[in-house]
Amino acid sequence: MAHSRGTNGSKLFTIVLYMVAACSSIPISDLLDRASQGSDKLHSLSTTLTQDLDSHFPSFRVIMPRPSMCHTSSLQTPNDKEQALQVSESDLLSLARSLLQAWEDPLVALSTSANTLPHPAQGAIFNKIQELQEHSKSLGDGLNVLSGKMGPGAQTISSLPYMGGNEIGQDRISQLINFNFLLSCFRRDSHKIDSFLKILRCRAAKSLPEMC
Repeated sequence: MAHSRGTNGSKLFTIVLYMVAACSSIPISDLLDRASQGSDKLHSLSTTLTQDLDSHFPSFRVIMPRPSMCHTSSLQTPNDKEQALQVSESDLLSLARSLLQAWEDPLVALSTSANTLPHPAQGAIFNKIQELQEHSKSLGDGLNVLSGKMGPGAQTISSLPYMGGNEIGQDRISQLINFNFLLSCFRRDSHKIDSFLKILRCRAAKSLPEMC
C-alpha cells in the first residue's frame, strides 16, 4: 500500500509541475521548490536503501570499489557548497539533469538485480528500488520543464554512459558488493542533485548566498 501511495505521489508531482509551468503567473521559485522537494525524497530514499544493505552486510563497504569508479565520476562538478555557489543557475541545472539522466539505465540494472538479490530484506529493497525509478522519472520530467524556462545552457546534458549492463554479478558475494557499490554511487549523485536544486531554489527566492 505504501508503494502505491509513493507511485501516486510521484505522478501527482509531475502533473503539478507541468500544470504550473503552463501558467506564466507561477514564479520559477515555486517550480524549483517542488523540484527540490522531489530531489530531497530521492536522496532520502537512497540513503534508507543504503542503510538497509549495511544493516546486514556492513563489511562489504570496506571492499567496494572506490567512488572514482562510479560511471558519473568523469563529470566535473563542484566539490563543495562554496564552489557550487560560484556556478551559474543554468549550469547547475544542467549538471543536475546530466546526473539524473545518467542513472536511467543503472536504475534498471538495480531493479533487475534486486528481484533476486541474496539479501534478507530483498523484498523491501526491490520495492524501494521501484520507488527510486518512479521518483527519478518524475523529477526528470520536472527538470525538463524547468530547463525550458532557464535558457539554452540549462538544456545542455552531458553524456555519461553506463557500461555495466543489467547483470551485476555471477555469484552471491559479487552481486551484493556490486549492488551496494552501484547504490552508493547513486546516493552520492542524488546528494549532488539535491544540493544543486536547493541552491537554485535559494537563488530564485533571492535569498542571501550564505543562506543557501
